Amino acid sequence: MGMASEEAVKQLRTLMEDVEDESLRQSYRNIHQGYPTETLLRFLKARDFNVHKAHKMLLDCLEWRTQNEIDNILTKPIVPVELYRGIRDSQLVGLSGYSKEGLPVIAIGVGLSTYDKASVHYYVQSHIQMNEYRDRVVLPSATKKQGRPISTCLKILDMSGLKLSALSQIKLMTTITTIDDLNYPEKTETYYIVNVPYIFSACWKTIKPLLQERTKKKIQVLKGCGKDELLKVMDYESLPHFCRREGSGSGSGRHISSGTVDNCFSLDHSFHQELYSYVKQQALVKGPSSAPVRHGSVHVRFPEPATEGTKIFDTLESEFQKLGCDQKV
Repeated sequence: MGMASEEAVKQLRTLMEDVEDESLRQSYRNIHQGYPTETLLRFLKARDFNVHKAHKMLLDCLEWRTQNEIDNILTKPIVPVELYRGIRDSQLVGLSGYSKEGLPVIAIGVGLSTYDKASVHYYVQSHIQMNEYRDRVVLPSATKKQGRPISTCLKILDMSGLKLSALSQIKLMTTITTIDDLNYPEKTETYYIVNVPYIFSACWKTIKPLLQERTKKKIQVLKGCGKDELLKVMDYESLPHFCRREGSGSGSGRHISSGTVDNCFSLDHSFHQELYSYVKQQALVKGPSSAPVRHGSVHVRFPEPATEGTKIFDTLESEFQKLGCDQKV
């Protein structure tokens, strides 16, 4: 960290020490998990080291967390389990392992996620729960194991199966992306994009120029399933199932191997079993007030889309429509 960065962190730390509201202070502690410097750096990076903008962003994040009870969201299991299984089968996200440097590897099945088994609010709740479980359980565990702060992860985005029908999901994807950009900034070290179909390649040429430079530097579009390149940064056991052989694709099947489920999207995978068990256990610890809730009763306020994100998704929607017209001609 350079001198300018150190001074910016020092200034932002001083500003945060002046926060008097105890609910905001507690939420801040939940965010940094004992590593405030790394957290302050993330918000500073997200605002190009403008201290006042980073301060406002962090305060807005804390307000959003307290107003929507995000600090308690890991005490609210999605029930019944059949509903949660449907969400897992249609919102393809999971932890496949760790990089050689100890960073969690998050796999996302972009192309085959359908988001059609529950309400929008449940998908948002599920997404935030995974974010919070990552930040409060997975990353602290990785930090302890590595003996140094681990505050970011790697993401592998599988584009296999991406179709024009994905246009109907853009509003939900915009909401989820905006929540991450504003409240979980700079949590991803590198994005690896694999199994790229023509439709993505066509849109990528238009979208890439809209991205901020620091975002572009994080994105690597790999050839095929990306196996050879990914093995440079992680062991074979940490590769998502869709990267282990060409043409395997995301899918949502169980992919049983050696008695274990290696499809990290499946509810039967060890990661999702541990996450779901953790949330149910936290609900019991919290008491009756956190008893399982009715469908649609956990509502999180959706923040207004950030300028960059809005522009990207508007452009993506336009490109999809063009491709759809081209295919009809």
